[in-house]
Amino acid sequence: MLKKGLVQIYTGSGKGKTTAALGLALRGAGWGKKVVIYQFLKPPALKLGERKAVAKTKLPIKIVPLETEWDMRKSLSDKKNFENTKKKIGQICDKIAVEAKKRKYDIIILDEIVFCLSKKLANIKWIKNIIKSKAEPVEIVLTGRGANAELIKLADLVTETKEIKHPFKKGIKARKGIEF
Repeated sequence: MLKKGLVQIYTGSGKGKTTAALGLALRGAGWGKKVVIYQFLKPPALKLGERKAVAKTKLPIKIVPLETEWDMRKSLSDKKNFENTKKKIGQICDKIAVEAKKRKYDIIILDEIVFCLSKKLANIKWIKNIIKSKAEPVEIVLTGRGANAELIKLADLVTETKEIKHPFKKGIKARKGIEF
């Protein structure tokens, strides 16, 4: 168990934010830490390599996708889906605050919550509540594009990835095992 858990943010326009958080989850699990990853905007139907790896290896990492029908290309402009997803994010953030307070997990990763905040799908009050509620040894990791100054101020560590060059701009689509 950690003596003092910190708040980490992985943000920026570059690739690797979720990958960094997954590496931290793997490292923590290797040392016997209880790890949970809440995946916002990555619905259960989305086939992701990290979910397959955890299931195959039986690593002590729990992955919880948000129960919503989210499509990154369409859902931001779909008012009904947007509001439904926002409501679900608020409910899950309340649950996470309770888990953080009770030390149910040593490491809690909120994958894409920063993006949710930047697009108004989440409220900064919800994140502040999680951080304020957490037991001292609990580590909180937030990922996603668009971290603002208020969120950054809450963190102990902030890493920004910067896109220099990306294969998507050449028309190369997301590849199984690399991007998902």
